[in-house]
Amino acid sequence: MATRHHQAVVSQQQRGDAAHAGKQKVVAGADGRNRQALGDIGNLVNLRAPDGQPVHEINRPVTRSFGAQLLDNAPVAAAASNKPVAVDVAVAKDGVKAAKQKHTMKPSKPEAVVITISPDTEEETKHAAQKSSHRKSSMKKVQTLTSVLTARSKVACGVADKPNTQKIQDIDALDADDQLAVVDYVEDIYKFYKHSESSYRPDNYMESQLEINAKMRAILADWLIEVHHKFELMPETLYLTFYVVDRYLSMAGILRKELQLVGVSSMLIACKYEEIWAPEVNDFICISDMAYTREDILAMEKAILNKLEWNLTVPTPYVFLVRFLKASQCDEEMENMVFFFAELAMLHYSMIKYCPSMLAASAVYAARCTLKKSPVWSETLKCHTGFSEPELLECTKMLVNFHSLSAESKLKVVHNKYSSSQRCAVALQLSVTKMFEGLKLSEC
Repeated sequence: MATRHHQAVVSQQQRGDAAHAGKQKVVAGADGRNRQALGDIGNLVNLRAPDGQPVHEINRPVTRSFGAQLLDNAPVAAAASNKPVAVDVAVAKDGVKAAKQKHTMKPSKPEAVVITISPDTEEETKHAAQKSSHRKSSMKKVQTLTSVLTARSKVACGVADKPNTQKIQDIDALDADDQLAVVDYVEDIYKFYKHSESSYRPDNYMESQLEINAKMRAILADWLIEVHHKFELMPETLYLTFYVVDRYLSMAGILRKELQLVGVSSMLIACKYEEIWAPEVNDFICISDMAYTREDILAMEKAILNKLEWNLTVPTPYVFLVRFLKASQCDEEMENMVFFFAELAMLHYSMIKYCPSMLAASAVYAARCTLKKSPVWSETLKCHTGFSEPELLECTKMLVNFHSLSAESKLKVVHNKYSSSQRCAVALQLSVTKMFEGLKLSEC
């Protein structure tokens, strides 16, 4: 019994000594973690936590990444060499270096490795310090010669740090409560218009017509604008009428005597499509001075609709004019000026080569130039029209030239219409042809 008791006391003492030694190791480990990094990079890197698990993150500002790399490579190197790995440990406490100790690591237990970095010479210490400083400096932003010269150029030109004063305005904000303005999907509608405007455009048809020419078409256009004005029809009717005329003439050849009949029948179709109270057939017979009978007009109406396959829902320049005028935030004078340029374009066959959206945008641009609006072309207009100023210059120059010649032309219906005070006498404004004198026009 005494022997057993003695053995139990001895085992308890041994366990107590082991526990005391374990506490000392924990304290030493804690001191090692709390110490500040010294100038010498040969400091202790303790890779063990108090619970015996390996520490993967080394809280050392200088040796963290390199110590982690050595920790990953040590078991692999030991297994490859099949030899024990000896690593020097330099324990630093209170700024004083301790004696070096050697610990042996076996390949079978790589998790028990304690790794330190202890250069033996001052040259190695300086080399390591240079590497760490190079690593820090590499994180800084490098300024190239190109970036410096670009910055200086922007400052010299006054471009740098210049606030963007032109912002895209929400032109539909005031119509948010108006259900007829369809603010929720008006942008989608105009995206569809832009996408489909080229699908049913009239082609260059004068070369295929044997008995009519561009001058005859201009006379017809001048007469149709006058009829539309006398009947006090909707503006949508006028633009659809010209679409039907040009579309039909690009698909079918006609005789000279049938040209006015095509115009009358096209306006009848447009009135039935756009007007609430459309004029009767007899009204068109009277306005054409009894040149055609009722049967002639109805027969031509049927022929046109069959040729067009009854497709009348197309984006004319008018739908774009309304939207672009809203983006321009125009007054009454500006609105009349825009429609003046748009109707001048109807008179001339050479303008059919432009898509409806470009024609409408050019009319707005020409009107703003004529009335000296500033800015001539804003970011809001560029956003909603989809055209920049250089893209509109050619078409705009043609419109401005038509304005300068309208007073002396034999076809004066449009000029007289927009010379009245009811339309702000916009036709009497001075033409701005000098603004576009240096621009060469392409062949029409």
